[in-house]
Amino acid sequence: MPDQTQPPAAPLAGSTPGTDVREVAAAFAPQAERFLQTCVDVATGVAPEAAIPLLLLATSDVLGAGARLGAMVDVVPPTRSEPDDGEETDVDPLRIGLALVLEGIDGYTEVVDPVLSDATGDAELSADLATVAAALGQGLQHYEAGHVVEALWWWQFSYLTSWGDRGASAVRVLALILGHLRTDVLDDPVVQAELEALED
Repeated sequence: MPDQTQPPAAPLAGSTPGTDVREVAAAFAPQAERFLQTCVDVATGVAPEAAIPLLLLATSDVLGAGARLGAMVDVVPPTRSEPDDGEETDVDPLRIGLALVLEGIDGYTEVVDPVLSDATGDAELSADLATVAAALGQGLQHYEAGHVVEALWWWQFSYLTSWGDRGASAVRVLALILGHLRTDVLDDPVVQAELEALED
């Protein structure tokens, strides 16, 4: 938690002077809610044929809002401790539901940190989306409890440390999957089977 002796102002970089963190939080909260609702809808099997486009749109939208948080100076909460606004939401059922919907295309290989090395690792779309959902959900708990500055601090901090990276990875993979579905004409039976699994 940042030191409370730091200045409390957190205007949006390049924004009109006087922009208040509460205004930024009020604008971000509905975007977080829309992302969570889209993930829940997809995980419960609503419109499975539209799962990839829906997830791509929802994740891209919330990442755009997250980038605005990254462009802000550090948000400084009024206290040194994060308020206890209830138990963290268990996102494991959401992750499992997404994994079932994305079966056959959930796993992928990524460069873990392209800034520091070229090491690769295994990742899963369902886990990426659940990570984003968990971070946004925790911020919404603070926001709905009236701890608006703490909510914005959490959304900003977790964007920089977890959900921004995982969301960006998910967007890239979702965009690639959608591109393959729309443009590939392949004779490889293995690849063809994977594409057919996407369409089921």
